[in-house]
Order: sequence, then C-alpha cells, then structure tokens
Amino acid sequence: MKMITTSNSTSKVNTSSSTTNFSCSISKLTGGGSIDLWRRYASDKFSDMGLDPRAGSDKMFNETASSIVETLKKANSILPHVVLASIVLALLYPPSFTWVTSRYFVPALGFLMFAVGINSNEKDFLEAFKRPKAILLGYLGQYLIKPLLGFIFGLAAVSLFQLPTPLGAGIMLVSCVSGAQLSNYATFLTDPALAPLSIVMTSLSTATAVLVTPMLSLLLIGKKLPIDVKGMISSILQVVIAPIAAGLLLNKLFPKLSNAIRPFLPVLSVLDTACCVGAPLALNINSVMSPFGATILLLVTMFHLSAFLSGYFLTGSVFRNAPYSKALQRTLSYETGMQSSLLALALATKFFQDPLVWIPPAISAMVVSLMGVHTRYDMV
Repeated sequence: MKMITTSNSTSKVNTSSSTTNFSCSISKLTGGGSIDLWRRYASDKFSDMGLDPRAGSDKMFNETASSIVETLKKANSILPHVVLASIVLALLYPPSFTWVTSRYFVPALGFLMFAVGINSNEKDFLEAFKRPKAILLGYLGQYLIKPLLGFIFGLAAVSLFQLPTPLGAGIMLVSCVSGAQLSNYATFLTDPALAPLSIVMTSLSTATAVLVTPMLSLLLIGKKLPIDVKGMISSILQVVIAPIAAGLLLNKLFPKLSNAIRPFLPVLSVLDTACCVGAPLALNINSVMSPFGATILLLVTMFHLSAFLSGYFLTGSVFRNAPYSKALQRTLSYETGMQSSLLALALATKFFQDPLVWIPPAISAMVVSLMGVHTRYDMV
C-alpha cells in the first residue's frame, strides 16, 4: 500500500515535469513573447473598432451593437452616392433594375413616406413655425414659382424643341409635386440650425400636395392630356398622407417599437430610393438614350437650376437685412429647386398610359440626386 502511494506521487511529479517541459518547448517554438504580442495585436484591433479591450464580453457586445446602430443611422449620408451609382448602373446595365417594374413604385414611395413620419415629431414643427414668413415664402416658391417655371419649360419642349406632348406634360408634372426630402439633407449639411425649418416646409408642401398637385396638374396639363383629379387625390392620400400619419402615430403610441426599427430605416430607405431612381431609367433606356433624351435632360436640368436661382434671389430680396439671410437663401433655394421626383414618377405611372410621361420624372430624380452629390462634396 505504501509502495503504491509512492508510485502515484512519483507519477504525478513526472506528469507535472512533462507538462512543464512541453510548455517550454511550445514557448521556444512560437518565440518567447508571442502570446503577449498576439494580445497586444488583438487589443489594438479592438481599440481601432472603438471597443474597450478591457471590457467584459457583455459590455463589448453592447458596444458592438451600439456601433452597428450608429453606422445604420449614418446610412443617409451616403444616399447621393448610392443613387449616383444606381444611375450609372441603370444606364450601363439596364437588366440590373428592370425587375423593379412600375407596380412597385407606389409602395416604395409609401415606405419612404413612412420613414419620414417615424423620424418626425411635433416639437420639430413647433420650433420651425417660429419663422412663419420663411415658411410662407418657401410655400410660394414651391407651388407658385416652380409650377410657372415647369409650364414654361414644358411648353418650350413641345413648341420650341418639337418634342412629343407627353414629354412636355412630364416636365409640368414634376413642377406640380411637393419638395424632396433630399432638400432636408442638403440643408443639414450646409446650415444644420435650419434643418427643422426645411423639414417643416417639405412636410407642409407634402401634406397639402393631396389637393394642390392634382389641381395644378389639371391647370397645366389638363388641356393636353386627361387628368383624373379624384383618382390623383386618392392616390396621394394613400401613398403620402397615410404612411406619414402611420409613422407619426407609431412614434407617438409605441415609442419602444419605433426606437427598435428606426436605426434600420436609413439603410432600407437608401436602397429603396436607389431602386426607384434606377428602375425608370432602365425600363425606358431606349427613350432616355435617344436623341430627344439629351434634350429632355437639358430642359429638366435648366428647370431645376432656374428654380434654385429663383428661390435664392427671392429669399435674398425679402430677407436681405436679416443676420441669417445667406443661410435662409440656401435653405429656400434647396426647397424650391429639389422636387419629389419619385412622387411625380408614381403619379405618372399610375395615371398616364403613355410611358413618355415617365421620362422627365425619371431624369428629374437623377438630376436632383446629382445636386445632392454636389452639395455633399461642396461641404468636404
């Protein structure tokens, strides 16, 4: 019994000695300080990712999740670049977007309006309404100056450039819709303090588009093409007003659910917008690349530039003595010059049988997106 115990003790000593020798051998093979080197390397990598290498696994997971959420929230900053890429892809390889047929345009725009609603609250509107004069001026630019310019360029397309009537009607339709959400982004980049004002002006023009857009369309286009005013009102209610109201209600009644889904909306909205811009170009590639496609591009670009300049100089004449006049001029020029081309496109595909009417809104979406890219790089 005594001998067995001694034997066991000797065995343990030998095992321990073997383990020590094995560890020493591994250390020699890998280099004396390799483990420390790997630890330092991993620590540096975690630090580069914005994580605390000394934190526990739970804390590090939370930091990682927070980092992902912040990345998702910043997705809107790449919107102009993604849209520009979709334009190039649609023109070079149309099949990449031809699967997005016209029946998807209305629900796609509805989703974008829902995203606008869920990211809005009444406080933003109350703050911005402290500048009623600027709001009124922006509204007049949106629904008085811009439709007048659209009528002039649409008429020039038909009478001066001898283009088909549906193309002129498409230009006029673009001038009748509300402001684009991209104007809010442009204002945020150049004058962040006026971003709420831009949001209010866009929201107001969008909310009243349910009546104003059909009436303007009837006034400008009605003599050239038949207009279903009641159908257009119903469509705008469904695709604009209802989704925005749903987003606002969800934000108000179920804030936890809103907070959970809000970080993912920018990414989905960017992809949604890219498809809505690329698809009509791809579906009408023959018309877009035809000889009159270049003429329409010129007319639509001149229309937008004229609207920009009109908004800028009109605001300058009204607010020339205000300390923030330049910032207001930029904000209202964005609001007047950037139209909701996607709404015009949705209405064109739903209420006009001739696909030529679709082309000016599609090109307008491209031009407005390029203006957004210019604003982004102008601030870099």
